[in-house]
Amino acid sequence: MTSAQPTTTATEINPATAPPLRKVDALLAHYGSSHTHPSNELIHFVAIPLIMLSLVGLIYALHPFAAYAFVATSMVYYARLSWVFFATMVLGSVAMLAAVQALDQLGILWQTSVAIFVVGWVFQFIGHKLEGKKPSFFEDIQYLWVGPLFVISKLFQKIGIRW
Repeated sequence: MTSAQPTTTATEINPATAPPLRKVDALLAHYGSSHTHPSNELIHFVAIPLIMLSLVGLIYALHPFAAYAFVATSMVYYARLSWVFFATMVLGSVAMLAAVQALDQLGILWQTSVAIFVVGWVFQFIGHKLEGKKPSFFEDIQYLWVGPLFVISKLFQKIGIRW
């Protein structure tokens, strides 16, 4: 009597021989688990960049150096996770800082930033109500920095860029 050995197909991954999950992939997987509803994802794709813009705008309105320091510190976090995400976030941050400076030159930075911040968060919480799950940053504050990567990762998946 012989026992049949289980076979592994090409699409199955053996946990014992699989490469370890990178921190960025683990963070994105956890974040993604509370962002599966299509409407919640769509809301996040719009609201997260707007909230980022408004947050940097609010910090810039307090003092420009504080905004630059916040962005620079955030870039260190992204560089530690993925060079592809880091490069993307640098480009996005340059554009975001240019928009903040333009709003400041128009004299409407703090008002615009407050309005965008409030509306963005209202929509985020509507999305989580639809999802039926609490925002990830309630568990760990670093998920506030992972949110933008989640948005970028979805775009990268569509166009075939690996981070």
